[in-house]
Amino acid sequence: TPRLAIGRTMSVTGKRGVGVPVILMHDGEGTIVTVECKNGDTYRGFLDETEDNMNCILKDATKTAADGRKSQVEHVFIRGSQISFFVFPTMLKKAPMFHRVRTWRKHRGTHKAGEGARGQAAAIIRKAQARQLQMKTGVLPPIR
Repeated sequence: TPRLAIGRTMSVTGKRGVGVPVILMHDGEGTIVTVECKNGDTYRGFLDETEDNMNCILKDATKTAADGRKSQVEHVFIRGSQISFFVFPTMLKKAPMFHRVRTWRKHRGTHKAGEGARGQAAAIIRKAQARQLQMKTGVLPPIR
């Protein structure tokens, strides 16, 4: 498995090994979502709580049955295995999880020491590399 410089594996999905959809569900807690079930029923409401097995609780939801009848439900528990798909708000495009996916793809699951460092860490690494180069060659590198 790919290793980080500090001895940890780089993962898109975190320590628990859950997938991207489950992480997105957790990031969507506290927003209005639409959930379609395998039986054709659709629920639109406030996503109150989710679990790693995709079970979720919606509050103040509108249920649209497969035949088109609508009804209001105060709380509804939806079993994860019965969910066909979720519709999340567009604001979740900026969720932190997608930044982790981009970073993971950029490094193809690996991360080398000094790569991707920013701010003070990057400055320290550049100075250390300049000192090493100066000691080897006796020539100062240009400052970036």
